Amino acid sequence: MAGLLSRMSRVKTPPLHTLTPAEARAAYTLRAEVLEPPRAPLARVEDFSIPAADGTALPARLYAVSHERLPVLLYLHGGGFVIGNLETHDSLCRQLALRSGGAVVALDYRLAPEHRFPTAVDDAWAAMHWLATQADAVLGLDGSRLAVGGDSAGGTLTAACALHARDVGLPLALQVLITPGTTAHADTASHKLFANGFVLDAAAITWFFDHYIDFHHRRDWRFAPLEADADGVAPACVILAECDPLVDEGVAYADQMRATGVPVELELYRGLTHDFIKMGRAIPQATQAQQVVAEALRQAWRT
Repeated sequence: MAGLLSRMSRVKTPPLHTLTPAEARAAYTLRAEVLEPPRAPLARVEDFSIPAADGTALPARLYAVSHERLPVLLYLHGGGFVIGNLETHDSLCRQLALRSGGAVVALDYRLAPEHRFPTAVDDAWAAMHWLATQADAVLGLDGSRLAVGGDSAGGTLTAACALHARDVGLPLALQVLITPGTTAHADTASHKLFANGFVLDAAAITWFFDHYIDFHHRRDWRFAPLEADADGVAPACVILAECDPLVDEGVAYADQMRATGVPVELELYRGLTHDFIKMGRAIPQATQAQQVVAEALRQAWRT
């Protein structure tokens, strides 16, 4: 990881927080899969759309290893609620479908600052409800065996989905939280310890948050799941990186769920940074983490 960080530092790309959102999206899309393996071929890779609560057609992409009636994972990409799309997480979603044997549906939820909080949350909830009720008829998938997962900001959205699913009585097989954000104000010790030079810098976090949400809304549990009571949420698979500004809040949320009796599988990858799960060509633990997620999904879909 140290060697990779050194090589990354020699590539003089401008920091995200110095760019406009449009520039940052283009830059992230260009380099998002540089460290990932080639996109795995699958039996089904299909673009379609899911209606948002306000009727907007949200782009989505289905990945599946067969045309059978498979269980499904709704995947919510990372990118600080400002960047990221179906292309930036295509390789990862293919790997999760390939390794789990289930279907993965990636959602291109609306981004800030054009669509500020809580639009991304509302879009994620709408997609979850749609898959639970329409996956069978429209996609030929088993919407009764539904999981939700995501990385970084997508992990935050996943936690919010699990809390909402509990509140409305929608059964989820599993929530997959990959290096999620869960606190209101980015004020844990790990935010200070890993503020610079560890892929996700403090300045970028501030830039993301300022574009996405007003300061006085940041204790809303839809943005900061640690503000919620996690009792009764779906079982969780939590993937964390030791050298990540978000690691403390990931551990804290896992602990909060465990304290209420929620089954939690927590894997903390030592010496690695935020976004490591998308670095499979350079970091062997990336594929290990993908396999952990896949096995957790297999187990959840069996029960």
